[in-house]
Amino acid sequence: MNLDADPIRVLIVDDHPVVRRGMGALLASLQGVEVVGEAATGAEALREAQLLRPDVVMMDVQMPSMDGIEATRRLASTLPDTAVLVLTMFEDDDTVFSAMRAGARGYLLKGAEQDEILAALHSVIAGQVVIGPGVAQCLIAGLGGTPDREVPFPELTLREREILERVAQGHSNGAIAVQLGLAPKTVGNHISAIFAKLRVATRAEVIVRARRAGLGRDGAAADRRRDGGPE
Repeated sequence: MNLDADPIRVLIVDDHPVVRRGMGALLASLQGVEVVGEAATGAEALREAQLLRPDVVMMDVQMPSMDGIEATRRLASTLPDTAVLVLTMFEDDDTVFSAMRAGARGYLLKGAEQDEILAALHSVIAGQVVIGPGVAQCLIAGLGGTPDREVPFPELTLREREILERVAQGHSNGAIAVQLGLAPKTVGNHISAIFAKLRVATRAEVIVRARRAGLGRDGAAADRRRDGGPE
């Protein structure tokens, strides 16, 4: 590695302070890497990226006030020269595909080794696409299946579809928060994002659209039983 080269300037985005501190310490120990800032939400990530113009944004997926997928989509549009490297606990192929479609250049799982992270940073700023080993195994398994079932509402993240399923079943925000172990405000933020992406104005409208797409069938059956109609 050229020691005289400019350091790779990195913005860390994660809603957990402990994770940000740990990742900052890890990156600070790497030769040729400089942490230029931190953000705790997708909205903060956009603001800090505009101000700091980092080479790479290390992006978490699940965050309040705009998730990492939407933040990645907006960064790819407004700062195309800044590479987004997603670093998350989520390894399901749906989340991976959503991140890559949004414009992420790399996808690593939290817990990746220092050498793997450093190599990924160099690769994404060189314009290459990086998929970590754990994620690659997940994608290979997914590609090996039969893609005969279209995923409804592909513009939604995995968490948003999970919440939409429960909304379609008739659950309240409070009940959904308990079921998923989230704060009610977080559920409300996700539902606002769902409304915006699906371009609906009311909960009734989103329930109708979700059920037409095959979501919330258990809830629909329960409604028919309650109303005395056939299942």
